[in-house]
Amino acid sequence: MRILQINASARSTGANSTRLADAITARLQAQNPAAVVELRDLASNPHPVLDEAALGALFTPAEQRSAEQAARVALDDALIAQVQAVDVIVLGVPMYNFGVPVQLKTWIDAIARAGVTFRYTENGPQGLLQGKKVYVALARGGLYRDTPADSQVPYLKSVLAFLGMTDVEFVYAEGLAMGAEGADKAFAAAQERIGELIG
Repeated sequence: MRILQINASARSTGANSTRLADAITARLQAQNPAAVVELRDLASNPHPVLDEAALGALFTPAEQRSAEQAARVALDDALIAQVQAVDVIVLGVPMYNFGVPVQLKTWIDAIARAGVTFRYTENGPQGLLQGKKVYVALARGGLYRDTPADSQVPYLKSVLAFLGMTDVEFVYAEGLAMGAEGADKAFAAAQERIGELIG
């Protein structure tokens, strides 16, 4: 088993979402001692945003790209290859202003490429990153689960499914800014959920 953990917090250390993602990965490793784990921390190793220069590079035929354009596309290629090679993805996702962090959006923009990770067919879009298990570790200061204010889960379900990843489990730690006792209970409940999901 190959596991890829993506830490999407803007903080390299001390992030609640990373703590939760670490717990999921640790449980997977306990159940699969031979598993190989890759870690990508988007705070300490940020990926460049999808800007005009990046779009220009991506839409220029490979043989016509400048050295600078080729280098920019190669950065996205590396992320795509990493995702293609793994069996399980663990996403550590904090909530920033009711949405996903820009770090995670940038990663998604990099791996979503027509003809490579998805394609359009006569029957509509088809995701090409199939056969992967995804765990999403959600850390929130307030209580948003199953409310209209939670834009993260619908978005992540949609974009992951679009890319072919439909086997997705969400683990929540909520109310983390509502007192120490509540935060402890939230993490305990999340840990219990991890045990139920992974065994």
